[in-house]
Amino acid sequence: MSAETPAALAESWRAHLAEGRRRSLHTVRAYVTTAERLMAWMEETEGRAPSRAALGKLTTSDLRAYLASRRVEGIGNSSAARELSALRGFLRFVGGEGSTIPAMRGPRVKPGVPRPISPDEAIALAQDISESARDAWIGARDWAVLLLLYGAGLRISEALGLTGEVLPLGETIRVLGKRGKTRIVPLLPQVREAIEGYLALCPHSASKSEPLFRGARGGPLSPALIRRAVQGARGRLGLHERTTPHALRHSFATHLLGRGADLRSLQELLGHASLSSTQIYTQVDAAHLLDVYRNAHPRAGT
Repeated sequence: MSAETPAALAESWRAHLAEGRRRSLHTVRAYVTTAERLMAWMEETEGRAPSRAALGKLTTSDLRAYLASRRVEGIGNSSAARELSALRGFLRFVGGEGSTIPAMRGPRVKPGVPRPISPDEAIALAQDISESARDAWIGARDWAVLLLLYGAGLRISEALGLTGEVLPLGETIRVLGKRGKTRIVPLLPQVREAIEGYLALCPHSASKSEPLFRGARGGPLSPALIRRAVQGARGRLGLHERTTPHALRHSFATHLLGRGADLRSLQELLGHASLSSTQIYTQVDAAHLLDVYRNAHPRAGT
């Protein structure tokens, strides 16, 4: 099979995503299908199978025309945005280093329902990141930060904004949230033990005025480091692309709601100024129940 045929290009793209980028099976399938759909559209409109060179000559107008054809088929803004993102990656892969990708702004997408991850996935994510750290104290630090996000529902900025003033740790912790609003959050024993374990290994002192979580050189820990660590772990574990540090906070909220927490209490724990911000988690819980139904009910597919 020639390396220039659409089938060969799609297979190379599949191998790159699965082996080089370690993307999940779902992502690989979706991205490859999008690439195949683009090449089929090019063959239909141009009358011949597209080559690597032809893909490299695609313009912004071409991409707009392709997405317009998909709109006719009924896809919405979210699907169009996902397809455009996948196509940019495919064209960058086909074009190689230094290739120019057609500039095109994606459609505006309304914020969707948060995608929580399961308790097992949350712990597996934190363990993977901790075990992949170059030093034991950094692994303990990352473990503690991620447990704070999942076990206490903190935003990453709130967790990294903690200082030595919270010590010694008790059953609750005072958190400074958005717009300078403080709230009291319960601290699970497992989360408290994780923070204390980190402090026992950390080579930097925990003074009241200094950040609780430190970078390798002793400065404040950057949220970008935690985001990159999560991105690497989700690839290794095959988790969804929307598995981010903030997804751990979504999981905290969703799991509490599923176990009977009322919205007002959840609003206080999350530090939401408005109850409407908290109500989105009722949609998450309903979506979860539908997934359970579809996967388990004997007549769900009829």
